[in-house]
Amino acid sequence: MDVDATARLRGVVNRLSRQFNASARHEGLTPTQASVLGLIAFRESMSLTDVATLEGLNPTMVSRVIGRLDELGLIVRQPSAADLRVTLVALTPEGQAMHKRVKQQKGQVIADGLDRLDDADQASIMAALPALEALSGALSPRPRPSGPNEPR
Repeated sequence: MDVDATARLRGVVNRLSRQFNASARHEGLTPTQASVLGLIAFRESMSLTDVATLEGLNPTMVSRVIGRLDELGLIVRQPSAADLRVTLVALTPEGQAMHKRVKQQKGQVIADGLDRLDDADQASIMAALPALEALSGALSPRPRPSGPNEPR
């Protein structure tokens, strides 16, 4: 693929991401906080190292984001049964409700945008989903197994 095409794809993905992330601000979350909340909801429970790896965050930022989500009552921290030195995070009922609202708001942003397109463009976007999902999988970092060096 040529450089111009990859630059166009990156630009479109970045613009879409900013537009989707803006919908989470109505809930008082930063885009990073909303993303971490969604990741924890998807995984149900995960280590702080996995949060850092999958979100591409440094340990200091993970601590800040997790701390804020904890202050808001959206997550709970719990020791890992496999290794008590490892801290896992999971959503509280309030966190699950917040995640559901944010997910609905982001979905509505997408639905509204798709409604503004003609049928051919909508069909093209839907047909591209498997390839975009494959690209996302190819680019995603793989979390390491939890271990003794896990941040707490």
